[in-house]
Amino acid sequence: MARVRAAGRPPLVVGLIAEMPMRRRIFLPIGRVTSLDAESVVLNTGTLNLRRFEKRAGEMLILEELLDRRVSFVDDGSPGVVIDVAMESDRSGEWTLGRLAVREVTGRLSRRGQLHQVDWYEVSGLLAPPADQGTESLLAVLEKMRPADLAHALQEMSDARRNEVAKALDDERLADVMSELPEHDQVEILGTLDRERAADVLEEMDPDDAADLLAELPPPEQEVLLDLMHPDESRPVRALMIYAEGTAGAVMTSEPVILTPDATVAEALARVREPQVSPCVAAQVFVTRPPMATPTGRYLGMVHFQRLLREPPASLVGSIVENDVDPLHPDTTLQGITRRMATYNMVAMPVVDDKGRLVGAATVDDLLDHLLPDDWREHRE
Repeated sequence: MARVRAAGRPPLVVGLIAEMPMRRRIFLPIGRVTSLDAESVVLNTGTLNLRRFEKRAGEMLILEELLDRRVSFVDDGSPGVVIDVAMESDRSGEWTLGRLAVREVTGRLSRRGQLHQVDWYEVSGLLAPPADQGTESLLAVLEKMRPADLAHALQEMSDARRNEVAKALDDERLADVMSELPEHDQVEILGTLDRERAADVLEEMDPDDAADLLAELPPPEQEVLLDLMHPDESRPVRALMIYAEGTAGAVMTSEPVILTPDATVAEALARVREPQVSPCVAAQVFVTRPPMATPTGRYLGMVHFQRLLREPPASLVGSIVENDVDPLHPDTTLQGITRRMATYNMVAMPVVDDKGRLVGAATVDDLLDHLLPDDWREHRE
């Protein structure tokens, strides 16, 4: 973080912003930093102020506000884009943003502009409100973040910057990040996308997350987006939206791991190893008669992941299925799901309709999402 100074002097670096595990950003004064590299920051003290960081007037967050900023070279007025910023220490020990890496904007798609290393005063437009700030360099910084951490970073940005970055993410990445945002932020970001792109992002979301998001929109808008989605993707979302809020049907995922009794243990292990399957969903497979898409044929029981690890690969899952725990009904309340999961120490439970068909699975992660306060994804002390 840097503090803006007058008379064209480069901003003074006053500290670093660090992410804490509980989604809190704290301030580290630059005077306490003794060494700094790509892997670590070493401080001269073991005492930290853990109060949540809040930006003040006259301060700038360097990565968010300077990367991808459109500027002009002072000597000839030609346009450029900031792609990196360097801080330098002077004789007094103060750190300033003295140097910038700026790439020329050529206007030709086939050719990247020349890269220049310039002093702060050699370009203009660094402190003016950005009219058109790109996202390429910032996305490179955020690329390796987990979806939940990237969602946190987006919440710290201004609304305009957050929407720019969200639009620049690919559909799958944006879907993962939106699932970690508060509902009002999800709705706002979705509203900045054209309807075809919004439908594409909804297709990439888990059906239960897409259903929760659509429930926040007016019914006419829901129908428009559902109609734009591929029928195979919209069908499970429509099915989830018929259940009453606060029930197993409303919180369940309609895409658990489902196998028929003649599947082998090896096949079951291959399914739970698929990278797109979440840990809670992968903790067990559900065994049903065909068809295997929800609503399935008759529900037979489940096999826990640990049991699969103890059985020969060629064994049939039908021979080790467990059915001594009654499944949930779609109308089971959140309190009822919580009691059952706690009683049997389970992370997911089958949801079966009146016809004995598996319609989904209620998982502990989705249950927590609905049991926590509505604003739990907001930044709170």
